[in-house]
Amino acid sequence: MTTIEYSQNIPLSAAEVAEVFNASGIRRPTNDLARIEHMLANANLTWSAWHEGRLIGLARALTDFSYCCYLSDLAVVKSYQNQGIGSELIDRIKTVIGEEVALILISSPEAIGYYPRIGFDRIDNGFIIKRNR
Repeated sequence: MTTIEYSQNIPLSAAEVAEVFNASGIRRPTNDLARIEHMLANANLTWSAWHEGRLIGLARALTDFSYCCYLSDLAVVKSYQNQGIGSELIDRIKTVIGEEVALILISSPEAIGYYPRIGFDRIDNGFIIKRNR
């Protein structure tokens, strides 16, 4: 059995996060490490998953800890997927934010079927102004 260790809000390097993004299949600007640095610096809740000292998963969120929490990234290296790591990262986010806070996300088309399986409800009342780059 693989032992996975989890850490909350520890410093993460942009390079190792970009590596996880690339190895997970999530689409992020991994060729722009300065942008990844800003993404990490401005998140106020992160959980990371580690195996033998290697970062293998990440949940990155922005929250007010009172009403809402936006889960902006959930990424697990493909060779570690389907082992419950993503679910565990989300459960740890939910534990920290508590029952009064809604957990919200925008799913990539590839992951759209994953979230209902782990307890998310699909919503139709959302809107977006997409980024230009």
